[in-house]
Amino acid sequence: ISFYTFQAMSYIIDVYRGDTGVQKNPMLFGTYVALFPQLIAGPIVRYHDIEDQLRTRHENLEQFTSGIKLFTVGLAKKILIANRMASLWAVLRADPTANGFIGSWVGMFAFTLQIYCDFGGYSAIAIGAARILGFDLMENFNTPYLATSIRDFWSRWHISLSTWFRDYLYIPLGGNRKGEGRRRLNLFITFLVSGLWHGADWSFVLWGGIHGVGQLIEDLFTP
Repeated sequence: ISFYTFQAMSYIIDVYRGDTGVQKNPMLFGTYVALFPQLIAGPIVRYHDIEDQLRTRHENLEQFTSGIKLFTVGLAKKILIANRMASLWAVLRADPTANGFIGSWVGMFAFTLQIYCDFGGYSAIAIGAARILGFDLMENFNTPYLATSIRDFWSRWHISLSTWFRDYLYIPLGGNRKGEGRRRLNLFITFLVSGLWHGADWSFVLWGGIHGVGQLIEDLFTP
């Protein structure tokens, strides 16, 4: 529901701002809102990014082949890595006290790899399936675990969500236009809401807050 809602919201907001035109063809608009490859797993697609593709999409063999390859890679991430790491993590978290030092680190590694290969795999499947149908969607993950900072991580992880919150929450709150103190507050609020998006639970809000504080601390030591 969240992906569906965010896509519809971005269209309405962009039309209101004058950033995109009104789509009066119900079939084209319905295709955008209910584009099944990415509807339930992302990436979050902006209307203006695929407006031309909705009207003049042309499938070709090169694009089809590329889509098949990407779909296969995503499926391998999900089935061969994420599912196996999930099974390992389930065993290790069942009795944390018995894992010891090495077992605890193995568990954290397994869970970390599971999260990325699960979500990154789904995104690759979605982008690949869309490419088979003639749609080019934005990249959603760009080797996030090779990031060198929290800021760098969030420019690589779930890119469509990060940019969505930037454009439709952080900037409307004032972004960096109202002084350094307000910029930091806006950044923290954005991360809190991002945490809430991941789950309606205080643990997710805390998780978002931790990332927000981490980025604020990083800002203090980054020129």
